[in-house]
Amino acid sequence: MESCVGCRVFIHRANVRNITILQGSLLEVEAQAVVNAANSHGLMGGGVAGILRRAAGSQVEDEARRQAPIPVGTAVLTSGGRTRFGGIIHAPTMPEPAMRIPAENVGLATRAALKLADEQGFPSLAIPGMGTGVGRVAPEEAATMMIETILEFTPHSLQSITLVDIDPGMVKAWQTVLSRHRT
Repeated sequence: MESCVGCRVFIHRANVRNITILQGSLLEVEAQAVVNAANSHGLMGGGVAGILRRAAGSQVEDEARRQAPIPVGTAVLTSGGRTRFGGIIHAPTMPEPAMRIPAENVGLATRAALKLADEQGFPSLAIPGMGTGVGRVAPEEAATMMIETILEFTPHSLQSITLVDIDPGMVKAWQTVLSRHRT
């Protein structure tokens, strides 16, 4: 991906082998699975969810909706549809579409996505900034919740995580939070 902001970061004390931070499109990342910061209904209307639906096809939204309700703190897997991804993990940050959410929901959704990716045997996972769009969580708060959750997670098969967003503020927030945890 050409828009990398200069940051392949290897965290030796982390349980995940490496964490990469990129500025760019989730659809361009090399990963076996990607995360959709969903709502509990599985609706894929706007933001990253809308982009994923347009790329993957409406069948992915149909697959997610058939598994609803999806409580915050859990996640479901659908096919990757027309994308090259082996799966899309829908991890709700909000019970209803377009809700303002507390930052804690970002941590719950991140943990649920990591757990499901690991259980399904995905070696790599791409995650966008979660909760910072319609959920209105500040990028710094979202980055803290996401990075701390990733560093606390003990995987069995998940080896690499790519944090990717088009927003340079989100990318900078991840870099700042991660730099505090480097050993």
